[in-house]
Amino acid sequence: MINALSLQEAKDSSEIENIITTHDELYRASVSSAAISQQAKEVQRYREALYTGFSLIEEHRLLLKKHIIEIQKVLEGNDAGMRSQSGTVLKNEHSGEVVFMPPQNPQTIHALMDNLEQYINTPKLDDLDALIKMAIVHYQFEAIHPFYDGNGRTGRIVNILFLMLSGLLDIPILYLSSYIIKNKSEYYRLLRAVSSDGAWQEWVMYMLEGVEQTAQKSIVLINAINTTMQESKEVILKTLPKLYSKELLE
Repeated sequence: MINALSLQEAKDSSEIENIITTHDELYRASVSSAAISQQAKEVQRYREALYTGFSLIEEHRLLLKKHIIEIQKVLEGNDAGMRSQSGTVLKNEHSGEVVFMPPQNPQTIHALMDNLEQYINTPKLDDLDALIKMAIVHYQFEAIHPFYDGNGRTGRIVNILFLMLSGLLDIPILYLSSYIIKNKSEYYRLLRAVSSDGAWQEWVMYMLEGVEQTAQKSIVLINAINTTMQESKEVILKTLPKLYSKELLE
């Protein structure tokens, strides 16, 4: 179940960043690394990074700054770590006006990430619902933009891990990127609106809507997978009883 749904999440979260591949290629890549595209490799790393985060949460029951750095390291396949140089400045594509400038000073970046770490791991700091806190955490992480690359994908992994840490998910199978990719322009518009106008309510409502839609669709998908698994098992046992195995069924 984790494998099936995390592959979907990895594919769509990567597609948000214009890393495009197909399900067929990803399934082929899972059994052979021969002649697979760079895009497929990046999606595989996303899934591995999600698993890394899952293991860290299971082991420590915390999501620390060093854990987020480890997740991003797996995702990007390098040891670049947090930014020690200036970050990407977002500009209006028509006027050239600077829309958002992330923190540029390394000390500021580390201080802000330390602050975010405290907020993630100290539920008693406020009495907000965990889903609202997830929206706040996601905005803050993306606004800090702590890494040279992979900030969007790392931030979406942090979303899922935060919900696990809050006791709202047992395993990392909320397929949230499917919602974001369908509402991609609104996602970026609302992120910028929090920075420029303090439009927190719109941003939080967008994220809550995403969780609601995603949770409902995930339940339908999980039930469909379970039904298909059972039906396929019966067919294999009836027609190819000597060849049946768990691996063949999956």
